[in-house]
Amino acid sequence: MNGYSKKIEIRWSDIDPNFHLRHSVYYDFGAFVRIAFMTENGLTPFVMQQQQIGPILFREECVFKREIHFNDSVEVNVKMVKATADMSRWTMEHEVWKNGDTLSAIITIDGAWINTAIRKLATPPESFKKVFEQMPLADNFEWTVKP
Repeated sequence: MNGYSKKIEIRWSDIDPNFHLRHSVYYDFGAFVRIAFMTENGLTPFVMQQQQIGPILFREECVFKREIHFNDSVEVNVKMVKATADMSRWTMEHEVWKNGDTLSAIITIDGAWINTAIRKLATPPESFKKVFEQMPLADNFEWTVKP
């Protein structure tokens, strides 16, 4: 797997009555990997809190391809698919791989930054932009304009 990824351990509480991964856990995995990427690159929750700017999602979609079970090993990556030049709006994609070779799900999110004090969309500071510029790019990455 190329780019940035994290191995994730499946917990018993992640399993549904059909003995495979609950659908909502996939979204939790995506959020974990996104925040881990930001944190490892200096954009911590504390920094976001200090700047009063945080990420907000407009859309989160998962295409389920293969079931994941309790004993499977899981690795999740993150890639930037689209972004405005100022990184105020973006689309990211996560691939969820099991046992090293089986694509189990693809999660796509559309997001932006919100000023947490006034609850309005915001352009991030330059330091946030620099972190997002370090994110691996999808093969089909494209620059977009603000809506």
